[in-house]
Order: sequence, then C-alpha cells, then structure tokens
Amino acid sequence: MLMDDERKVENYLMNIGYHRLSAYIYPFYKSPKSDLRLKEGTTFEQVLTLYRFDKKLRILLFNEIEKIEVAIRSVLANIGCQELGDKYWITKAEYFANAENFNQTLAVIEKELASSKEDYIEDFRRNYVESYPPAWMITEVLSFGNLNYIYSNIASNRLMKRIADYFGLKPQVFTSWLTVLVNLRNMCCHHARVWNRDFMLNPAEPKKAKNAWVDTSKVDKKRIYYRLCIIRYFLFLVSPNNNFNEKLLSLLADFPSVDIAAMGFNKEWQKEKLWK
Repeated sequence: MLMDDERKVENYLMNIGYHRLSAYIYPFYKSPKSDLRLKEGTTFEQVLTLYRFDKKLRILLFNEIEKIEVAIRSVLANIGCQELGDKYWITKAEYFANAENFNQTLAVIEKELASSKEDYIEDFRRNYVESYPPAWMITEVLSFGNLNYIYSNIASNRLMKRIADYFGLKPQVFTSWLTVLVNLRNMCCHHARVWNRDFMLNPAEPKKAKNAWVDTSKVDKKRIYYRLCIIRYFLFLVSPNNNFNEKLLSLLADFPSVDIAAMGFNKEWQKEKLWK
C-alpha cells in the first residue's frame, strides 16, 4: 500500500485501529479476495476516503432516522390513546397479545422510569398517584427498539392498522421497516460500517404504498440503497419539506470515487419518483 507519510499512517492506525480500517481495505483487494493481494497503486488515502465517507453517511442517516423515530413515538402514543380511550394503555396487559412479551416490556418501562431524571417524570412522581405516567410520557423514555416491541405486540388489529395506515403502510410492512430502521440506527450509533454492507434483514415489500415508492425489481433489498429509500419514504410523511435528497446528493458529490453500485444504487435511481 502506498503511503505519503508513514508516521501519519501509524497515528491513524493507533487511533482508528487496523481491525476497523481493514473493512475499508477489503474493496481494494484483487480477486480472489481471499488471497488478500492489493490492487496495484492502492494508497492509504483511498482507504481513508472510504472510511470518511462511511462516517459522514452514518451521521446523515442517524439525523434523518431521528425525525422518523420522534414521529413514530408520537403517533404510537396518540393513536393508541384515541383508539383505546385509555391514556395508560401501554402499561396494561389487556391491550397486548403476548403476556410474556408484555411483561418483558413492562420491566423495561419500570427500569427506565426508575432511572429517569427527566423533569416531567419527576414532576409526575411528585404530583400524581398513578403507578405509571401516560403513554406519551412513557414513549419518550423508551428506545426505538422498545417501541417496535410494543407495536408488534398490540392485540387490536384495528389499532395496528390505524398506526400503520398513518404512514401509508400495512402492519406487516410497517413492522418490518421499523425493525430495519432500528437495526440501522443502532449500527450508526455504534459506528459500524454501513456503506457497502450486506445487511442480514430482508425488508418486506409494500404491494401498495400511500406515497411514491421505487421499482425494486432490480434492487438488492439487503443493501443500503433500499434503506435509503425507506428513510426517504417516511420523511415524505413526517417532514414534507425535508432536504434529505439534496444532502445525499451532496455527500455523493463530495466523494466521487465511492462506488455507489456497491451500495445497491442502480444507474436510473434519480429518475424514480421517490427521489424527485
């Protein structure tokens, strides 16, 4: 590997770690990759460029997923209260299909409430006699993953449909996409490589969506591009004036050497209604 300044490279290896960087070296190996022979002319700067791109991509994704997560928290709590006529529904077993899963979720809720230092939780403890706060407070102290567990365990098909319908999806697809976003958010949070990853989860495909969707007949659903489409779809609903498209295009323009085909993009992707 060609290096302009070996001392600087040593510093990067010490502070980033060879193991983490090795994932970004891999694309520069000749075939077969198992021989671990670098292509001629490969530079350390090329590897570092991929690393920097992936880092900026994760930051972009994390910020956009946050908007979706906040919306799902609010919609889950509000529609649940409206449909069931009970602002404490999240902490009542009667509204959930699987008792064991409910008890596990309730244990998480109790743990989060006990450790929470949020002013609104402490104010509730001081001023109310109920054992648990209302749903809109509880959803704020739970992780994105916990929200997914709550939704997927709701006993009322009508309630599940109402929540999913708010996002223009069927419950099966909504649950699948929620799981995908939770998984992607956690990867971004823990600084895992995402740009060319072959994700384990295979998202459900909507037969009919409320807003524009993409032709996925030639799309690899286990690549990041499909997940970018999911984010774009949700943002249409929860943040209509979002500029995710512009941010993504700007990022790709800043790193022209990155192979977007390895991310699952096809040549016609910008012509899709979803991205216009």
